[in-house]
Amino acid sequence: MTTTKTAAAPHGTKEWAEHNVNIQTGCEHDCRYCYAKCMAVRFKRATPESWQEPVIRPAAISKAYRKKPGRTMFPTSHDITEANVDECLIILKKLLSSSNDILIVSKPRIAVVERLIAELEPYRDQITFRFSIGSASDDVLGFWEPGAPNFDERIRSLQLAHDSGFQTSVSCEPMLDRHIGRVIEAARPFVTDSIWLGKANRLRCILALNCPDDDEVLAAAAQLIAWQSDDEIIALYERCRHDPIIKWKDSIKKVVGIDRPTEAGLDV
Repeated sequence: MTTTKTAAAPHGTKEWAEHNVNIQTGCEHDCRYCYAKCMAVRFKRATPESWQEPVIRPAAISKAYRKKPGRTMFPTSHDITEANVDECLIILKKLLSSSNDILIVSKPRIAVVERLIAELEPYRDQITFRFSIGSASDDVLGFWEPGAPNFDERIRSLQLAHDSGFQTSVSCEPMLDRHIGRVIEAARPFVTDSIWLGKANRLRCILALNCPDDDEVLAAAAQLIAWQSDDEIIALYERCRHDPIIKWKDSIKKVVGIDRPTEAGLDV
C-alpha cells in the first residue's frame, strides 16, 4: 500500500512570494523576535551581539537577476535602511528592469521611503510596499524592535507611499500587543491592498538564541504568548472576519480553521 504525502501549507515569506532576495547578514533594527537572526546565531553566521552590525555580501550586489515567475519579496532577512539603501536600490532596479513583480517589505523610515519612491517611480506598477507595524505603542515597538522606527514614522511612510500612487499593504506579524485594532484603523486610509494579522511564531525558541538569559524578555514573551492563546485568536477572528481589508497569516488560519493554500506566493 502506498501513501500520498500531503503538500505542506506555505508559511512565512512563502505565503506572500515565491522568491526572495537579500543582500546582507545582520540588521541594525535588531528585533528581538527575528527569525533570521535566530538562524544566523544557530548556524554561527552571527552572534547575538554582532547581528546589529550588518555585513553586506558583495556577490549579491554584483549578481544579475533574471525574470522569475510569480512575486519576489525583498528583503526578507534584513531591512532597508539609510545605511544600505544605495545597495538595495541597485538590486531593486535590476529586479524591476527584468520585469519582476516585487513586494518590498520594511519597517520604514521616511527618508528611505522617499528615496525608494523617487528612484523606483518608473516601475511603480510592479511594486507593492508592505510595511511592518505590530503595535501602535512606541513603548511596545521600542522594546521588541529596539532599532526600528516609531509608530508615527511608519504611518507617515505608509501615507507617503500611498499618496505617491504605489500599492500599499501592512503586516501586523507579529502582533505585539492586544490592541492591534489601533494599528488597523490608523493604517486603513493608506492601504490599497491588505492588512495581514499574524501571531508571534516559535517565540520562546527564537528568544533562547537571540536574547539568552534575559529574564525581562522572557517575561514579556510569556505575556505575549498568553495574549495570543487560541481563545484570544478566535475572538480576534470573530471581530475582524468580515472586514475586507484583513488577511490572516498561516499561524491564525491553523487556529480558526481557514483553508490553507498549498501553492506558494498566492498572498491570500
